[in-house]
Amino acid sequence: MSSNNTKKRSALGKGLSALLENAETDITSKSSGTGIVGSISTLPISSIEANPFNPRTNFEKDALAELSDSIRIHGIIQPLTVRKLGRDKYQLISGERRFRAAQLAGLEEVPAYIRIANDQTMLEMALVENIQREDLNPIEVALSYERLIEECDLTQDQLSQKISKSRSSITNHLRLLKLPPEVQTGVKSGAISMGHARALVSAGSADEQIALYDRIIEEQLSVRDIERIIRGEQIEQPIEKQGITTKSVKPNLSEQEYVFKEHLGDKLATKVEIKKSENGNGKIIVNFNSDSDLSRIIELLNR
Repeated sequence: MSSNNTKKRSALGKGLSALLENAETDITSKSSGTGIVGSISTLPISSIEANPFNPRTNFEKDALAELSDSIRIHGIIQPLTVRKLGRDKYQLISGERRFRAAQLAGLEEVPAYIRIANDQTMLEMALVENIQREDLNPIEVALSYERLIEECDLTQDQLSQKISKSRSSITNHLRLLKLPPEVQTGVKSGAISMGHARALVSAGSADEQIALYDRIIEEQLSVRDIERIIRGEQIEQPIEKQGITTKSVKPNLSEQEYVFKEHLGDKLATKVEIKKSENGNGKIIVNFNSDSDLSRIIELLNR
């Protein structure tokens, strides 16, 4: 592999922040003659078009309106990042939510970094940057992984190194794309958790997966309930007590504790264990498989 490719992969693994510190991609500083990397230009908003590679398809209207109100009062705090297409024409690399909110706010100009990027590099930059966002739903993340693998000709191991995610996390997300559209829609809307969806992947045919999905919604089944049903085991019927639904749960863990364990495991993309003793004390174990994986987990916890 050439040194240029090595440099590019290293930068992409860190997201756009690394590219913003790279003078070789900085048109802004070159055109200004200042030699200061990271200079900001003010561009007409009408000269910028949306990024066709952005994997994010859902923009929540209320949140967008709230951001628009903030931009109307305070302006755009974090500049957009664009690439130059031609004379007075630009295309977004990142910042589409801010771009849409600025349009709603009626801004005529926006601050932006201007970068050099061909379509292939831009695709990788946009996908890697969006994967690192915390507000993408699991299906959007899975689609981003799929596009990076297929369109950028990566293996899952190469993708794992590029985005600093564990191989198992990538595999678990990609498996979600095998679910029926109805179930994927439920994951995107938050009707079921990623833990539920991961269990449903092993539930058999598409019809069986949809039937179990409907039961999750109607009966408010836990991830543990679904796993037991798939194994052919019986689950206890919900018991109403003081307005709280209680179901059978993994021994020694309450329903709340089990859901927390699953949620933390999904957030950190690793296996999490809760071990309790009879007198009530215990420990939470977060597993990692390498020094870099530990660094990734620490970074996530420090956000």
